Amino acid sequence: MSGTPIRLGVVGLGRAFTLMLPTFLGDRRVQLAGACDPRAAAREQFSRDFAAPAYATLDELARDPSIEALYIASPHQFHAEHTRIAAMHGKHVLLEKPMALSLDECDAMIAQCREAGVRMIVGHCHSFDAPYLRTRALIDTGEFGRVRMIHAINYTDFLYRPRRPEELKTAEGGGVVFSQAAHQVDVVRLLAGSEVVRVRAVTGAWDRERDTEGAYSVLLWFASGAFASLTYSGYGHFDSDEWTGWVGEMGQAKNPADHGGARRRLMRIGNADEEARLKNEGTYGGPSYKPPDSAAPASYQHFGPVIVSCEGGDLRPVPDGVWIHGHETKRHEALPPPAVPRSEVIDELVAVLRDGRPALHDGPWARATLQVCLAMLESARRDREVPAELMSMRTAAT
Repeated sequence: MSGTPIRLGVVGLGRAFTLMLPTFLGDRRVQLAGACDPRAAAREQFSRDFAAPAYATLDELARDPSIEALYIASPHQFHAEHTRIAAMHGKHVLLEKPMALSLDECDAMIAQCREAGVRMIVGHCHSFDAPYLRTRALIDTGEFGRVRMIHAINYTDFLYRPRRPEELKTAEGGGVVFSQAAHQVDVVRLLAGSEVVRVRAVTGAWDRERDTEGAYSVLLWFASGAFASLTYSGYGHFDSDEWTGWVGEMGQAKNPADHGGARRRLMRIGNADEEARLKNEGTYGGPSYKPPDSAAPASYQHFGPVIVSCEGGDLRPVPDGVWIHGHETKRHEALPPPAVPRSEVIDELVAVLRDGRPALHDGPWARATLQVCLAMLESARRDREVPAELMSMRTAAT
């Protein structure tokens, strides 16, 4: 059974699926066996590409007895309902981040999967990326002592990429806290190895035409005594990939001459409806969709520069490994180039579904990340620290 590919059904053939498609195409441990999407063109292309059925609704897909697990890649606001349907039909769940938009939804999703006897993995988050996992393994050796401080920073053009209207409305899961802090918080929690107990955040919403959070800075305190600072800007000015050797988030080489490209493309769009149409046209099944490059990336994916300060040295995960800065020397521990992008997601999926191992990125883990993201929004709104008492109340899952 361990050698049998996991037969995966895809819920939503949009942007998230487009980004994961190179993984599914390159990793023989999974087989795309079905899909659902409201767009007929996307369904037709999926059936052509994979000789598999594509349905208009999730109910139809979930009733397919040949499907073992569902990859839920629908918009944020549908995650809770789609997980409920998957669990009701006895399907394991691989769920895109963020897990949901409220802690009550998370609690219900955890309970539904537990009662149905199905497993849930929440990702892709960048805490799956091999350099971060290797950094955590180095910390676990004890060679560098305890984690004391973490700094994470990322500057991108996120806010100016084509968006659907709800992606620019915080109440509907839009903005950089739900979409991007879900990555950065997850990475820092992995590296700290401890529960977040306090949060102090500020957010920036500086473009009236895109009236949602486009930037944030936050201090996190951990039960271990460590602390972390996280900064993110999606306003498309400085590009922090300059500090990662011009390796982009997806592990691809970037051209510095492309600076400002997202804003220039957006200026040519007339209105919100046209912007949403442009996004749909560039995703799977759309007229301007481009199939993924079959060549494996030279580097791993990442989420901006990160430095982990331990008692015995600083550890700096980078797209091709980890830099280790000790008391007197520094060295680079290289990782072998990835054969398949994001194969770490499939590593965990196989470990859970085939080998019966516990998931790292399970429901309670992802709930705790969402808890921090919600605390960030609350801290910024109230202009005050969210203290340990409130954080512990937030972690009281059913």
